[in-house]
Amino acid sequence: MPTRSVTTASISTRGIDRPRSKRRNELPAATPLLSRWFTSYSRRYLRRHFHSLRISLAGLPPRDCELPLVVFANHASWWDPLLWLALKSEFFPSRLAFSPIDAEALTQYKILRRLGFFGVERKTGRGAIHFLRTAEKTLRRPGNILALTPQGRFADARERPVRFEIGLGRLATHVEGAVFLPMASEFVFWEERLPEILVRFGEPIELAAPDERKDAESWTTLFEQKLEEVQDALAAESQRRDPNDFQTILRGHAGQGGIYDWYRAVKAKFRGETFVREHGAK
Repeated sequence: MPTRSVTTASISTRGIDRPRSKRRNELPAATPLLSRWFTSYSRRYLRRHFHSLRISLAGLPPRDCELPLVVFANHASWWDPLLWLALKSEFFPSRLAFSPIDAEALTQYKILRRLGFFGVERKTGRGAIHFLRTAEKTLRRPGNILALTPQGRFADARERPVRFEIGLGRLATHVEGAVFLPMASEFVFWEERLPEILVRFGEPIELAAPDERKDAESWTTLFEQKLEEVQDALAAESQRRDPNDFQTILRGHAGQGGIYDWYRAVKAKFRGETFVREHGAK
C-alpha cells in the first residue's frame, strides 16, 4: 500500500477555471469482485497486526442516509486505507467508494485504479481541476462515497490545531445534496502486546443547497473545527480505556504467542482452568 493513499485535496484551488476536458472527468473504475477480495484481505491483515478495531458507541455513522457521502478523516498512519475498507464493509457495504491518491504513488500501485482510487497531482492547478471534477461527478450519485484526508500529510492524532488544505472547502462550494461526515481514528496501546484501533464519527453536515455566505476558506475552517471536536472526544475515550464505550468491529490477536502461550494453555488444561489468552480484561 502507498504511504500517501487516501490523501486528498492537498492542492490549491484558488483562481482556477472549470476544466474543458471530459476525459479527466471520468470516474475511476471500481471492480466489485476485486474490491470484495481486497476488503477481505484488509480485514485479515488488520486482525494479524492489531488486537481489535473498536468504534465509539457515541459516534456511530448514520445508517439511514441515502445522500452521497464525503467522509473526511485525520491522516494518522499508513494503515488508514485498510482501516477505511474495513469500516466501509461494516457500515456502508452497498455503496461504491472513491478516494484521491497522490498521482506518483498510483503509478507504483496500479491495482488501486481498480479499487476506486484516482490520481491527483499535488500542488498544481491541473491537479486541483481534476480533483474537483472527479469529486463532483462522484457525488452526483446517491450511492457513492468520497473518502479523503484533507490534512494532505501524516499527522499525529493529538496534533492541534487541526489544519486542512483548501481542496475540501472548495469542494463544498461546488456541491449540493451531499453529507460531509467527519471521522477520527487513533492507533493506541491499552493492555495487550498489539495496539487497538479506535474510531469515532462526528455529526453529519448536510449541504442541501449552496450557501453563498460561505467561501472555500470558511468551509475549510468549519470542517477543521468539526474534525477537531471529534478527535478530542475520541482522545478522551481513548484515555479512559473503557471497552464499554466502544463496539468491537474486528477482534485480532492477543497474548504473547509462540511457546509461552502454548505453555500457559497446557498448564491451564491440567489445572482444569479456562485458558485466557488476553493479558488484561479489555
